[in-house]
Amino acid sequence: MQTPAANVHARLHNRQFVVASNAHGLSGTGTVFHYQVEDGAISSTYQGGRIRLGTQVGRVTGPDTIELLYQCLTLEGELLAGWSRGTVGADHAGRTTLRFVWGWLSGATGGGESNYVENTA
Repeated sequence: MQTPAANVHARLHNRQFVVASNAHGLSGTGTVFHYQVEDGAISSTYQGGRIRLGTQVGRVTGPDTIELLYQCLTLEGELLAGWSRGTVGADHAGRTTLRFVWGWLSGATGGGESNYVENTA
């Protein structure tokens, strides 16, 4: 029997993602996320674009859902932190997709929705 984390592990572990859309967020063109998943625990690092260095920690919450806390240091020296809840899916080409609802906890206000796609290049 597969655990809820099995699908997420198969779709995220040791894979990289790039921004597909993020109108109100900081990550954008050039930002690359690299995920690790172990026993339902998620971690990632990200950088590029306006992000000098970022990290995420989170957990699998269902067969295709996750929640994360994130923090980053921008090129301008801003230190920001936030939360997100996401859905793991696949596009028509079979690439893994991530769709998030997110908000800031520190360093900024507001929130939004963002979409990411597996970087297969």
